[in-house]
Amino acid sequence: MWTLSGFADEIDADLQVQCQMLNDLGIDYIELRSAWDTNVLDLDDEQLQAAGKILAAHHIRMSCVGSPIGKIAITDDFEAHLVRFGRALHVAEVLNAPYVRLFSFFIPKGQEPGRHRDEVLARMAALAAAAKGHDVVLLHENEKQIYGDNPGRCLDIIESVGSAQLRVAWDPANFVQCGVRPFSDGYQLLRPYLDYLHIKDAVMASGEVVPVGAGDGEVSQTLAALQADGFDGFFSMEPHLGHAATMGGFSGADLFTAATRAFTQMLDAQGVTYR
Repeated sequence: MWTLSGFADEIDADLQVQCQMLNDLGIDYIELRSAWDTNVLDLDDEQLQAAGKILAAHHIRMSCVGSPIGKIAITDDFEAHLVRFGRALHVAEVLNAPYVRLFSFFIPKGQEPGRHRDEVLARMAALAAAAKGHDVVLLHENEKQIYGDNPGRCLDIIESVGSAQLRVAWDPANFVQCGVRPFSDGYQLLRPYLDYLHIKDAVMASGEVVPVGAGDGEVSQTLAALQADGFDGFFSMEPHLGHAATMGGFSGADLFTAATRAFTQMLDAQGVTYR
């Protein structure tokens, strides 16, 4: 059974509105990135408790903490960021999230990523070490302009750190925007570590984000391969059809709905059972 989730802050800033739309779409999970115009890691304890009550009232569970950990420059101070990661682990515990999303640090423009490999791996290993003892898995997302922006460097991170608590979140649009053909160039490399997918697509020539299936993200091929080898995990809607920025994106209710329908129609066409 494949499970749908979504970055519902792409619908509205208000968590009540987010959850109501997920209910309307039949989506029972959320990847919480922000609520009330506040990043998930900046919600105070009272807000976290309120969020938990809203999720419970709508019968929505957490698929992942959509944290911004690792979305700083590799040259920025890490110690303060490691403390912030502790907040991500706390949020996961309070809201019963099985996953925490993170990234592998922005590389200064014009510099070769390999120049910063040792520092990236040291930081990623420190994050994995900090997660020990917590009932959570860390998901590395292939964001643009970070160290792990292509399949080879994503694999390097996962295998070099060597933690069972560090896995892959697959974002086809981000790969396309880095000049990567996701399925052709990355599936065989990363499938052994793939737990989670973000659902958005992009056009190679322009980088424009489009509804899934309308771009070069090779989503249909990826789904067919996952179905063939028995994948069982989350597919998180992240349409970015209104606008996109470093820390997130927005679609609005209508575009989020259209993006979700495009994806579920693709699943239906391939005979995939999902919830």
